[in-house]
Amino acid sequence: MADYPTSFTKEDLLKCAQGELFGPGNAQLPAPPMLMMDRITDISGDGGAHGKGHVIAEFDITPDLWFFDCHFPGNPIMPGCLGLDGLWQLTGFNLGWRGWQGRGYALGVGEVKLTGMVRPDRKMLTYKIDFTKAIQTRRLTMGVADGIVEADGEVIYQVKDMKVALSES
Repeated sequence: MADYPTSFTKEDLLKCAQGELFGPGNAQLPAPPMLMMDRITDISGDGGAHGKGHVIAEFDITPDLWFFDCHFPGNPIMPGCLGLDGLWQLTGFNLGWRGWQGRGYALGVGEVKLTGMVRPDRKMLTYKIDFTKAIQTRRLTMGVADGIVEADGEVIYQVKDMKVALSES
């Protein structure tokens, strides 16, 4: 396991988006406005429900977020795909946090349930990711995880079998 902290500020996440946290050519978060979290409050390689790693992160919701103006005019809702992307972003971040090499990319997700919406009056999203597998072999570096997104403490998204890989090409 690499020697990184177990929590990260917004400034740390912005460094990751610039490729400065895990080094050139390795796991990198997207830059704003596609960065879907403001802080990581806890991360591990051996915690979580299955003992294979976890991530907990938060995203502050404000009425002026870019997606509320365009999705949908007069009926603002955060696109569900952005919450899913936040889960994928954090899954890949965990792989880089472990010290594993390569650029991250999403491979898929087994199941997605959206049971609530993020409107401008929400205050905070909390992402919770529990790894079911974390694999690093000579040919494959991949994480498989389940996750939830809570809006102000209410579970609104649930995913099973998210897959993110790292590739050195």
